[in-house]
Amino acid sequence: MTNPWSRERAEPVVVGPPRRRITRADRMRAARNRRKRRLAGALAVGLLIVVVIGVVFLGSKMWHSLFSGNDFTGDGVNDVVIQVHDGDSTTAIGKTLQEHSIVATVGAFVDAAEDNDAISAIQPGFYKMRTEIPAADAVERLADPQNRVGKLTIAEGRQLDDVRDVKTNAVTDGILNLISRATCVDLDGERHCVPVGALKEVAATATPTALGVPDWAMGPVTAMGEDHRRLEGLIAPGTWNIDPSAQPEEILANLVSASAAQYANGGLIETAAAMKMSPYEILTVGSLVQRESTPEDFAKVARVIYNRLAENRTLEFDSTVNYPLDRIEVATTDDDRAQQTDWNTYVRPGLPATPICSPSQPALAAAEQPAPGDWLYFVTIDMHGTTLFTREYQQHLANIELARRNGVLDSAR
Repeated sequence: MTNPWSRERAEPVVVGPPRRRITRADRMRAARNRRKRRLAGALAVGLLIVVVIGVVFLGSKMWHSLFSGNDFTGDGVNDVVIQVHDGDSTTAIGKTLQEHSIVATVGAFVDAAEDNDAISAIQPGFYKMRTEIPAADAVERLADPQNRVGKLTIAEGRQLDDVRDVKTNAVTDGILNLISRATCVDLDGERHCVPVGALKEVAATATPTALGVPDWAMGPVTAMGEDHRRLEGLIAPGTWNIDPSAQPEEILANLVSASAAQYANGGLIETAAAMKMSPYEILTVGSLVQRESTPEDFAKVARVIYNRLAENRTLEFDSTVNYPLDRIEVATTDDDRAQQTDWNTYVRPGLPATPICSPSQPALAAAEQPAPGDWLYFVTIDMHGTTLFTREYQQHLANIELARRNGVLDSAR
């Protein structure tokens, strides 16, 4: 009898293709693939973290802007000066304020300025503001005329330097003084001004090009050397905006350049060409007309100037005697009239070296379109400004005597 437990076990049968041996190259390739998969996974995780952080950051900023940082509170930090440009919209003004950290957002300012007539009609210029203030306060400050700075108004007939009336001792501020005063601004309790001396020095020493002198005035200005009066007449009367923080050279250059553009826009260059004169000569004639007469006689005085120049006569204007002496006087002395200066038309033939003031538009218009007439002489005969014109010298002497009897030619000295 056979024991079933002693039967031999069957050998296993191999199924499928024979197994391939794994080489060293295969193992290295597999390891590299595993490292690439791990690196890709790490990069994906890192990118996800960056995205999440960015979303959180932007969301935080939006939340802060919408709910916690839309407006500043308090009385502000520092005084600053900003510029409102011609044609600026409320939004443009808001951007300027935000750039200078005056308001927190443009939107806050636009909302605060809504339906505010003062902001809608705001004039271009410079305004003293304060950093980090509520938008409503910024609107209030801009609307207050007291916060406008750098506003310069030059009356017609002013000259660069102050002048003194010989009879009354009254002093009329010159253009340089007016500029200096316009630059004054109080910032955080300290007053800042560009000194008259600094303006005068720059006017004398800076190159004409740096000062914005137009081509048609280059020759006469250069010929004056380092005399600050070389800029006389090149700053036109009117209202100008000055940056109180600018340097003296920049201030003068902006004024001279803007004035040259104003003269050109008024047709000075074309008129001068038609008259066969230089624009500078017409500007000089305009300054003489301004100082020698009243508006009703501007065109007649201009004709006297051209008639005398055409006949090679000296002009003999007392205004040209007084100009370098920085004074106003109807009756000059013999000694004054004998002084050799670049302006004294008693001893100097032709026109003075420069204009003697900044002429008004009517005076300049008279220089461009003089009245018809053959007059060579004129004199004011009474305190009402009545002026008599004549071509005859003997008649002129009689008119002078009449002026003396009326006290017009009395000297204060």
